[in-house]
Amino acid sequence: MKRIAGILTIVALTVLVAYTMFAPRSAPPSHMTELRARMKQKPPPTVDHALFPQLQGPFERPQDVAGTCISCHNHRHTEVMQSNHWNWEREEYIVGRGVVYIGKKNAMNNFCIGAMGNEQSCAKCHIGFGMDDEGFSYTDATNIDCLICHDQTDTYAKASEAGGAPEPSLDLGIIARSVGRPDRDNCGVCHFYGGGGNNVKHGDLDEAMFATTRDVDVHMGADGMDMTCIDCHVTENHNIAGKLYSLSSMNRNRATCEPCHTALPHEDEILNEHTLKVACQTCHIPVYAKVNATKTHWNWSTAGKLEDGQPYHVEDENGNHTYLSIKGSFTWGTNLEPEYQWFNGTASHYLLGDTVPAGSDLIVLNELHGSYADEDSKIIPVKVHRAVQPFDPGTRMLIMPRLYAEAVGDSAFWKDFDWVKAAEAGMGHAGLPFSGDYEFIKTEMNWPVNHMVATKENTVQCTECHTREDGRLAKLTDFYLPGRDYSSLVENGGVAILILSFLGVFIHAGVRIGASRRRKNGGAR
Repeated sequence: MKRIAGILTIVALTVLVAYTMFAPRSAPPSHMTELRARMKQKPPPTVDHALFPQLQGPFERPQDVAGTCISCHNHRHTEVMQSNHWNWEREEYIVGRGVVYIGKKNAMNNFCIGAMGNEQSCAKCHIGFGMDDEGFSYTDATNIDCLICHDQTDTYAKASEAGGAPEPSLDLGIIARSVGRPDRDNCGVCHFYGGGGNNVKHGDLDEAMFATTRDVDVHMGADGMDMTCIDCHVTENHNIAGKLYSLSSMNRNRATCEPCHTALPHEDEILNEHTLKVACQTCHIPVYAKVNATKTHWNWSTAGKLEDGQPYHVEDENGNHTYLSIKGSFTWGTNLEPEYQWFNGTASHYLLGDTVPAGSDLIVLNELHGSYADEDSKIIPVKVHRAVQPFDPGTRMLIMPRLYAEAVGDSAFWKDFDWVKAAEAGMGHAGLPFSGDYEFIKTEMNWPVNHMVATKENTVQCTECHTREDGRLAKLTDFYLPGRDYSSLVENGGVAILILSFLGVFIHAGVRIGASRRRKNGGAR
């Protein structure tokens, strides 16, 4: 009877444990349910600007609008004028350099190369007016373009090659009377078109996201959370959270997933353990450039070809330029898998005037720092943009050419198609030497991928990384990845442990059986 009672007790305990583990649970509303409800509540306007007599206009100049805004929103202009959006630079610490100012003024890129000397064209994405190669007053608050961030008519636009001025046909009074909290249109009009066109630069930010769906971005989809940019890029005193690592070097003021999703967002503890070394984006953004193609390669060495003495262009079947006389040849891609790198939030940069070590045939313009051994590093997804751009073999500097001018004969490459004249003018404007000779060199830029977040059903699957051949993390070789890597010590050690475990079980069972038989035999005597 005692033996039967013991067996029944064991069975009952087993059933109880199994029920506890696998029975459905009726949980209280989850963190995500509360978060969705909060994000759906958009703050209503607190002021009707149409009622202010100061804004009735008419306004002859955009600077008049800025002055009127400042007359009520006093001291706000001082916040704007301390921002990197205004100054085109920020104070950063770079390992090996110390404290420097870095931004569009001095950081080289492998898209349009740089803003220096080309301000009148590049200022289309500056939050100010009156910028040209003659200079710009960063201390004149009336040059602040309030409307570019606060227009709610969806009509405000900057003019091309006008130093940041708005389109002259706009009624600035109507726009000034309809200002409000920045939305996706305000941010996207610059950030979706950076680098010379839609989705050229980032790959995960394009015009489709003005009004998109969950399958493109689970956060911004109108059929989902319908979030705006500043829901994540939280802004205080015109200081916007988030870092663009083409121009940033320090691990501060970053926009991350954790404030909303917490550091341990999964029900599965194995997935939560991944968050120690794997960024959320790595699994949750399996592809980017989902709707519109992004530029993956730019070859400046082919620029300058003419047909009948005139510049020309070639487009693919989707309308993407594959060749422009003023810029060269391009390669595009859609639904691209990111590349992956370790990243600890810091980076180093090639700045205007830096020299390239002899023998280098590739320059990484913004190297992201990190490794498995670095406790602050996580694996992140990256778009790597590759290019071929002008280089001075005499000074061993990347060339900052003069690209834009209003007329032929002013040494701008986009007008005269002469690399020597453009290099001489551009480097001279920057106060740097030019040897008179030029070549072309390969460059790379790293663009962390943070948008176009997939729904949970479409995230990266385990076997896409934990696989022996051609996994997503194949190039990250400074750590042991189960399912990908083979170690004879680990593999043979594991087999040995299993064998010893089974032997231990059999030996233990044999000893118990032998002891039991001896007790029975002893009792029989």
